[in-house]
Amino acid sequence: MTHPSPIALITGGSRGLGRNAALKLAERGIEVIITYRTNRTEAQAVVAQIEAMGRRAAALPLDVADSQRFGDFVQRVDETLQGHWQRQQFDFLVNNAGTGGHVGFADTTEAQFDELVNVHFKGVFFLTQKLLPRIADGGRILNISSGLTRFTLPGHAAYAAMKGAIEVLTRYLAKELGTRGITANVLAPGAIATDFGGGAVRDNAQLNAFVASQTALGRVGEPDDIGGVVASLLAPANGWINGQRIEASGGMFL
Repeated sequence: MTHPSPIALITGGSRGLGRNAALKLAERGIEVIITYRTNRTEAQAVVAQIEAMGRRAAALPLDVADSQRFGDFVQRVDETLQGHWQRQQFDFLVNNAGTGGHVGFADTTEAQFDELVNVHFKGVFFLTQKLLPRIADGGRILNISSGLTRFTLPGHAAYAAMKGAIEVLTRYLAKELGTRGITANVLAPGAIATDFGGGAVRDNAQLNAFVASQTALGRVGEPDDIGGVVASLLAPANGWINGQRIEASGGMFL
């Protein structure tokens, strides 16, 4: 009897780190549901890449800031699991979707703060809650945080505070979901050259050089540096890692 391939749901999987993680997981035999906020074409291109590897994949629209619509999203997940896989549950939830922002503490508006709460904390909290019945016993939850919860750079007070909240929440998920054999961990990337935050690390030569100079391995991170870590943390051999924060930053600010 062949065991069905595991299924991962990755929020924000149409570009950047989420896209890279989806492809790395597919390379390891894991099938994928990705979400996208607005760019369906980009998301479908990722699905096509995964299908070209001989794996099944699907892309669903989701605004993680809009918790009122999560019920509709879960219904679409149910339909997708049934239609693509004839299953009612998936195995891995990767809470990756997010937005950047660079604003000093003194200048942060309530509107900016509320958006960051909705995307990075409230959205993750209630989306995970809504999806819990669909996560198989023995499954995994991986929440994406940031190196900015350990080291401090001006302009990220609100963003980093939300990620700090996610790190505490993750430990509670690990504790409360342990009875179902579900693990929960945090992956904290360092500065990565993507279009995140307006592509600053990738496109601003001065910032890029500064990050490289403060990183033990002497360069900024690339999406490939993170996707492989996601796949590794979800691998069968790593099921005993639980309630932990794993930083993948090349050794920033050591």
